[in-house]
Amino acid sequence: MSRETFVFKSLIPASAKEVFRWHKRPGAFERLSPPWVDCKIISRHGGIENGAQVTLAISNGPITVKWTLEHKNYVEGRQFCDFQVEGPFAFWEQTHRVVPETDNSCYLEDTVEYELPAGGLGDLAGGRIIHNELENLFKYRHRTLIQDLVYATEANIRPIRVLVSGSTGLIGSALVPYLTAQGHEVARLLRPGSEVPDTDHNERIRWDPYEPKLDTKLLEGFDAVVHLAGDNIGSERWTDAKKKKMIYSRLKPTQFLCQALNSLNKPPTVLVAASAIGIYGDRGLEDLFEDSPHGEGFLADTCVQWEAAARAVDTDVRLVNLRLGVVMTPKGGALQKMLLPFQMGGGGPIGNGQQFFSWIDIDDVLGTIFHSIINGKVSGPVNAVSPYPVQNADYARVLGKIVGRPALVPMPAFAARAMFGQMADECLLASQKVLPGKLSETGYEFRYPYLEKSLRHVLGKFSD
Repeated sequence: MSRETFVFKSLIPASAKEVFRWHKRPGAFERLSPPWVDCKIISRHGGIENGAQVTLAISNGPITVKWTLEHKNYVEGRQFCDFQVEGPFAFWEQTHRVVPETDNSCYLEDTVEYELPAGGLGDLAGGRIIHNELENLFKYRHRTLIQDLVYATEANIRPIRVLVSGSTGLIGSALVPYLTAQGHEVARLLRPGSEVPDTDHNERIRWDPYEPKLDTKLLEGFDAVVHLAGDNIGSERWTDAKKKKMIYSRLKPTQFLCQALNSLNKPPTVLVAASAIGIYGDRGLEDLFEDSPHGEGFLADTCVQWEAAARAVDTDVRLVNLRLGVVMTPKGGALQKMLLPFQMGGGGPIGNGQQFFSWIDIDDVLGTIFHSIINGKVSGPVNAVSPYPVQNADYARVLGKIVGRPALVPMPAFAARAMFGQMADECLLASQKVLPGKLSETGYEFRYPYLEKSLRHVLGKFSD
């Protein structure tokens, strides 16, 4: 087979020095890993300098491929290169070049030379597929880099220290590399049983909020705390035991964390504590802002107690209760559960499809957390949702369009209740038209305010 060359080039609105420095920081690789690819780092030695190596495990369904890459041809401030030592290609070499344009802009050029295995047969079977995958991969990487650098430049703040609980969860695992790639220092607050790979070199602080056990001296000097810990509400049916766990996993750690922060000589400036739009209950067509009254039901009551627990933090600490909408990422949550049925042509509206679905792109979750940290005007309840909620039938239609399948197989309300019990009424069939009042008032600019662009971004289905 002939060796192929793929080139992707973008103008980056940041200096060559800053772009290269961004790539050298911890978390940069994870930040640029697309969410639609199941990729885990098995081992890593060094950064991007000559001789550094990383070994990845890339899974597609039941098949997992091991891929080891080594860096070479490093030129400080200008380029680095990685080549395949072991992996799925007959040959792979990628060169990242940063070429100055002006003092505040540069070109980032990624050149990939590759050769598929199995000779001409590999060409026939996967040549075009690989080219399309590379196109989507680098569109994602360059757009993400540009957005992160632009936001960091506009924020213009010094590096800060951030403590993150729930750092191994869906949001926390994305937040940590987002912060470290921008040059901030992160410590993980880990409960018993929570582990991170040896390749992760962020500080680790152990705590047991149910005992409680914590050396509070280790919490001194953080600029911000992001508290994301809490049992996954969608992992199983809501039995009495499950509901007890959902409440306890939110209230007890929050109460203990606030007590610990209140005892510090140098407490953080801000505590961003997770909450959820479930606090509003089933509200039909009503526009819901942060000052709207809470609703009824188990989830609403749980969120009310959750936010009340966070209000125990000292008044000198600015408190943000982040009311999260449905997070769009195939890494977990609702989209991950829906994706396979839709890809198989079995997706469609739930119930009558008229209920409002308030969602937010994973990158905007990270953006709103950082915005809440650095903007002193953000406090109290904050709706972390897109400004454009959609009805469930429209969500199904857009997702079906993007995966190239009709979305014509509805799930009747009775079927949803049979499968999910109480969760169906409070999550799947409930209508919540939630709007981001405070984020809009304090100047947050959404990266992906529209559903179709968000889904194309997280699924790698770009239309341009």
